[in-house]
Amino acid sequence: MLEGPLLGKVFLFALPLMATNLLQMLYNAADMIVAGMSGVEGAIGSIGTTGAMINLILNIFSGFAIGTNVVVARNIGRGDEEATRRAVHTSLIMALIFGTVCMGIGLFIARPLLKLLGDQGHILDLATLYTRIYFAGTPFMAVSNYMIAILRAKGDTRTPLYVLTATGLLNVGLNLFFVLVMKMSVDGVAYATVLSNVMNVIVLAVVMLRDTGWCRLEWKRLKLDRVAMRDILRDGLPAGVQGALFSLSNMLIQSTIIGINNTMDPGGSAIIDGNAAATNLEGFVYVATNSVYQAAVTFTSQHHGARKYQRIGTVMRCCYFVTGLIAVASAALLLIFRHPLLGLYIQNGNQMALDAAYTRFYINIAPYFTLAFMEVGSGILRGLGKSTLSTVISLLGSCVFRLVWIYFVFPLYPQLWMVYLSYPISWSLTAIAHFTVSMVVRRRYMRMYPESSPEAPEWESV
Repeated sequence: MLEGPLLGKVFLFALPLMATNLLQMLYNAADMIVAGMSGVEGAIGSIGTTGAMINLILNIFSGFAIGTNVVVARNIGRGDEEATRRAVHTSLIMALIFGTVCMGIGLFIARPLLKLLGDQGHILDLATLYTRIYFAGTPFMAVSNYMIAILRAKGDTRTPLYVLTATGLLNVGLNLFFVLVMKMSVDGVAYATVLSNVMNVIVLAVVMLRDTGWCRLEWKRLKLDRVAMRDILRDGLPAGVQGALFSLSNMLIQSTIIGINNTMDPGGSAIIDGNAAATNLEGFVYVATNSVYQAAVTFTSQHHGARKYQRIGTVMRCCYFVTGLIAVASAALLLIFRHPLLGLYIQNGNQMALDAAYTRFYINIAPYFTLAFMEVGSGILRGLGKSTLSTVISLLGSCVFRLVWIYFVFPLYPQLWMVYLSYPISWSLTAIAHFTVSMVVRRRYMRMYPESSPEAPEWESV
């Protein structure tokens, strides 16, 4: 990562990661589609209403996984083998602890929180059942995420792709078995997810045990190192807090959408189902662009560790170009094929559900490149060691803005489209702020370490 042209390397790093993320989204989509095959009314919508609440808890340990990525990549960039090994093994212990805590919290708050969001009747019962089974597997999910973060930090994005492809196929097979053969509904989909995450941990552990490099898993080294834990917490805590607060704002939006559904379709779930279907498909664009966010974090962290700040400018240009290209292309494909894709989820042809889905598509998908730019800017700042600053910008530009929008702007025009409009506006504001601040931080480092500035002309590094 530290030498030679960068554009091709960013693509080579991001493409397997993108394929991995898209496969994960495909399996999540399969969860909802297969749940819909159960014939249980509201199965798709009930899973959709759990997303923001589940992410509220999961984003905490996912944020610390970002900290692991940053710290391991930075130590590799510095050439510090011992610090890398300590960070790897400390992060795995932290993952197990965080995952267990998240499981306990999730099992305890699932039903009251879903009820607070507005879930009622059979939707509440289905959502609670799905959530409680899902949270039983969070320790395995946490350890799996941290192992993947470690592999990505050293530049290996192919191994997670292969592993998640295999276990994802297992997930789909288990979905079909539990729902179509065992006649389950959302509970069968949740059991399939848990078992797939268990298999993820087993396979990734075998891979890391056979690693011959600095990131090799050694049982005797599995202990908490104070310095490594401090560094991971310092870089990961802001990301975790940001993710949790983003989920809080999304929970408010989800609650608003449930309220609109209860007004327009009393006793039904048409708006909820349509929103869930569109959100799930929108997720494919998000994870595709998020792969470049991961690249931005890893490339910038290694260059920051090596104090190659001139090349970080090239890293920025490459990441913005790649993520913009991916966002525009994937959004265009989603809009072109929106009718058959939504038909996979909304199989009864409910027009109210389809109208809700189309509304979200038209407002959110076309400007999705602004979210892609926001994510890359955040990744650059985290790679530069400014994780807290990145979090503050994201919270002000997105979370606080959306809260103000829902409480003060939405009541003026209480329509579904007004809820969705808060997304692209907040993405644009935050993307501009991230870019501006990352340029300032990079130039400050270049002044602090002038010996790091001389490089080959930047256009030769693209």
